[in-house]
Amino acid sequence: MDWIELKNIEQLEEIKKNSFELPVLIFKHSTRCGVSKASLRMFENSWNFENKIEPYFLDLLNYREISNAIAETFGVIHQSPQILLIRNGACIYNASHESIDASDLTDFVNNA
Repeated sequence: MDWIELKNIEQLEEIKKNSFELPVLIFKHSTRCGVSKASLRMFENSWNFENKIEPYFLDLLNYREISNAIAETFGVIHQSPQILLIRNGACIYNASHESIDASDLTDFVNNA
């Protein structure tokens, strides 16, 4: 899977802008959490949205301030692990922990 690393807050404006052309996914991951590692692995194994969703990856341990900015920008309470799907500048779907499932994104892509 070709993740775009989310490393600075300025990328949030890029994400909002790009989401008007293509849905954007943000995966917030804690590298020290077993649940997060399992969720990431399962998500990547079922990912089949190349060229349909632009995927961003956030390492929470190194970039917690970006996670806080995501929560504020998109109005979604911080959780870890967590995915957010952004379309037209707004979060239209989010899931966390065991609820993270790439197949849940199918309807959002098919109804674009």
